[in-house]
Amino acid sequence: MDALVMAGGRGSRMKLPIEKPMLEINGKKLIEYVLDVLAGARHVDRIYIAASSNGPDTLKWLEDCSLDIHVINTPGSGYVSDMVTAVEGAGIKGPVIMVMADLPLITSKMIDKIILRYNEVSQPALSVYSLLSICRSNGLRPDTVFNKDGQLIVPSGINILDADNIRKEQEDYNYILDNHRLAVNVNTMDDLEVCSRLMKDDGL
Repeated sequence: MDALVMAGGRGSRMKLPIEKPMLEINGKKLIEYVLDVLAGARHVDRIYIAASSNGPDTLKWLEDCSLDIHVINTPGSGYVSDMVTAVEGAGIKGPVIMVMADLPLITSKMIDKIILRYNEVSQPALSVYSLLSICRSNGLRPDTVFNKDGQLIVPSGINILDADNIRKEQEDYNYILDNHRLAVNVNTMDDLEVCSRLMKDDGL
């Protein structure tokens, strides 16, 4: 399955002069963690990056990146618009796994587990969620929460969609994973602090 990393946003909530994908934890950039994970996933074939003029430093870093990746320039006008532009511009066909560039704690095994689960369900799309309780127990305050059969869940920033119907609304399977590594989506400085602490706790 092809993977598309979304890295075209402004990251304005961080309120920092540096672009969010370029933020470093333990000497490694946020986007670098995600790319290394996808490169190590057994079920990922090609890696595409949706980047924009909102992040010139990110674009420059991607140009010099030694990994086998394909950068797609997008307008930077919003997640959905950039996603459609990237999928169509890259010529991706069939299912594609979308991953936000600010998920430094995910693992290759986790990505493979998500892809294998997608292959087992009948829906054309899959959305990955964390439990709100996991987020709160680790000091995270997510902006978006849904109620799924009595469980409070939080979108993780990982989705699988059918690229052939990328402009259409797709019925999705809600895949809920009880894993603190999936819960950390770095959108604020508080998130960054939590991420750094969890990395230390996990011996990373």
